[in-house]
Amino acid sequence: MNKRKRWIVTLFLGSLLMAGPSLWAKEASEAQAEIAAYKSEGEQEASKPWYKPDFTWNDVNINYLDWSDGSERRGAGNYDDFPYIELEGGAGWGWGEFYFFTDWENPGKGFDADKAPRDSRWVIKPILDINIPKAKGWMKNVQLHIQDYYLYGKTFHVNNLVIGLAYKYISDNFFMRPFVGLHYMHDSFHESLWNGYMGGWVFNYDFRLFNQKFSLSNWHEFEWDRDESTYLNPDGSRQPFGDRSSWGVQGALAAWWHVNEHFSGGVQYRYAWHKLGSYDYLTGVIYTLKYNF
Repeated sequence: MNKRKRWIVTLFLGSLLMAGPSLWAKEASEAQAEIAAYKSEGEQEASKPWYKPDFTWNDVNINYLDWSDGSERRGAGNYDDFPYIELEGGAGWGWGEFYFFTDWENPGKGFDADKAPRDSRWVIKPILDINIPKAKGWMKNVQLHIQDYYLYGKTFHVNNLVIGLAYKYISDNFFMRPFVGLHYMHDSFHESLWNGYMGGWVFNYDFRLFNQKFSLSNWHEFEWDRDESTYLNPDGSRQPFGDRSSWGVQGALAAWWHVNEHFSGGVQYRYAWHKLGSYDYLTGVIYTLKYNF
């Protein structure tokens, strides 16, 4: 594989699933657990140790990402459909919340970057939101937001760190957390650098239909003011590979059917523009089966 193709493949893999949730970032399970905790907040024991969570949740799910025909055509062979197994979970305390997911993409395939995107890859993403001490009024819902995305392949790695602020809003059946922060990046082909800013949100809405439980959720991220070295050549011309822009957007809009306490199924509309190693607009559908512990 020549150098240019390796760049395209690496930027694709390095961007895939970023910050995302849940695929990719805080889906319905966490939102429902946090809403339940919010309702019973007044019942928490005042003497409970700081490290003992008010609530926890975790699940394992199997997924299949089906890229649209147009995305595969524009991607020139760098976007293949693939399955992945995901383990995710979280916990909440009076001082904040923690969430994580880890993915095994293309399980059973070999860890060989030269075979991307058909190789096997590991992804892990932790998110920590910390309340501001002694905050009052609307500031009680403002949190220090830290999220990190790490992807590992046999001969490459990608790391993206965001540090900023988030705002938590919870009602009886709705949860939303917008955030904004500084974006730090390091991968196998770039030195460590501050790569502009990232903002976005995650929300979840629960409802009942035909006496069944359903929910709608969305995670969305927007990057801007990227470092020029990531998309421009030294002479100022646009690079012929990768995201090729000073900004990018990605996310997923999902519909979930919560069959019972343990089983859920979902369909997610995946979208990206100037992301995932492509200048073009990309779309796909993710089919998910989830077991909640």
